[in-house]
Amino acid sequence: MAFYPLQIAGLVLGFFGMLGTLATTLLPQWRVSAFIGSNIIVFERIWEGLWMACVRQATVRLQCKFYSSMLELPPALEAARALMCVAAALSLISLLIGICGMKQIQCTGSNKRVKVYLLGTSGALFILTGIFILIPVCWTANIIIRDFYNPAIHVGQKRELGAALFLGWASVAVLFIGGGLLCGYWCCNRKKQTFRYPAPGNAVPHPDKPRNNSLLASTSSS
Repeated sequence: MAFYPLQIAGLVLGFFGMLGTLATTLLPQWRVSAFIGSNIIVFERIWEGLWMACVRQATVRLQCKFYSSMLELPPALEAARALMCVAAALSLISLLIGICGMKQIQCTGSNKRVKVYLLGTSGALFILTGIFILIPVCWTANIIIRDFYNPAIHVGQKRELGAALFLGWASVAVLFIGGGLLCGYWCCNRKKQTFRYPAPGNAVPHPDKPRNNSLLASTSSS
């Protein structure tokens, strides 16, 4: 197949995007404590993630605790959990489909057309995975920024953007680029097949041509 580097680059970026998706889902640094004013204890650092909350102090090691009840969680956190779980599963499925479409893998036979469509499907799923990640990450960042500038919220309850959000944005960019490369690979191979096999109307001779040739032969003989 032509354009083989696009296939390799797309799958490698998709693999790193999948790792970033899993790390973003599991890391607790979605919301971190903001040090504002003189009354905040700077020796304590609070991390809040999708699954647990952690406290890190200067003299005590990091202590984490999973959320005890799902019913007490805010709706935004529950929606973020669901979307990130779907994104993690979808990224894994996309990578497996892309691996099945590789040239060296023979699980789908030697049909090149099937492999091209598998790679195109993998690229589209990688882009869809990035959209699923982008929604909860941007939603959480919007809530953090809104509460940060809300004067009605106490200073000790304000939070800042955590490292997991920036990792999520980076994973979205990697997934978009990898998915775009795989979709481009599919488009290039599809155009190549179209140019290789012309339309049937151009290959089949017109039915009137033999008749015209026979008329010309009869007139010349007469």
